[in-house]
Amino acid sequence: MALFQSSTRTIPVAPKVPRHVAIIMDGNGRWAKQRFLPRVAGHQRGVECLRETVKACGALGVEYLTVFAFSSENWRRPADEVSFLMQLFLKMLQREVAKLHDNNIRLKVIGDLQRFDAELNRHIQDAERLTANNTGLTLTIAANYGGRWDIMHATRAMLKARPELLGSFSETDLEPYLSMHYAPEPDLFIRTGGEQRISNFLLWQLAYTELYFTDTLWPAFDRAALEAAIQSYQQRERRFGRTSDQLLGDQLPGDKSSNSSINGEQTDA
Repeated sequence: MALFQSSTRTIPVAPKVPRHVAIIMDGNGRWAKQRFLPRVAGHQRGVECLRETVKACGALGVEYLTVFAFSSENWRRPADEVSFLMQLFLKMLQREVAKLHDNNIRLKVIGDLQRFDAELNRHIQDAERLTANNTGLTLTIAANYGGRWDIMHATRAMLKARPELLGSFSETDLEPYLSMHYAPEPDLFIRTGGEQRISNFLLWQLAYTELYFTDTLWPAFDRAALEAAIQSYQQRERRFGRTSDQLLGDQLPGDKSSNSSINGEQTDA
């Protein structure tokens, strides 16, 4: 049985502050190039930005934050940059996991982890185990992840566990085997850096997610930029296949649910 509502089979609750935010953290290399720095300096600054975004999401009431750290296509980058990214990921786990745990944050890592070396996999497993019972924000890092891989992997895992479903299965049968089965579908997707595509990220889960694109490069993405994205989300009409008139009919006279709050201030959504 699914833990969360599916946007294609039911009408999910549309929270005014997004329950789940997914981010493609794009623009690290360009940020560094603009400052005549090596690309790796942009990636280092990007980790600091992620730390601040985690704090901001927790303060704003976001329950799930999922970030695209390394795609299955990023192996095509120069070998020295890929090597640096792997080392940066390892150092981040070594330095940040205890802090995440102290702040009641649960860490999950999704993707095809078999390509990572034994040391990195060991730290991933230790981090997930340490934070497994935390009840605050769930931070998910997608590493060597691809949306098509996710669906294919889930299908194979489902049929291995339930071979009787071969030839006839439903979305409900498949969903428990997807990488993000433990989280609701994202309410808000953010991509920094000016590109306007989802780049094989959470293809299944983004079916009815509100998309927000910004020219801000990831190392410059701060709390104010996050709040701007959330305020844009709050202006969206989330119909899930219905009409605007149906939405108006659902709201009773005097219903205050159209008001939302960031930092304690009411805004019209």
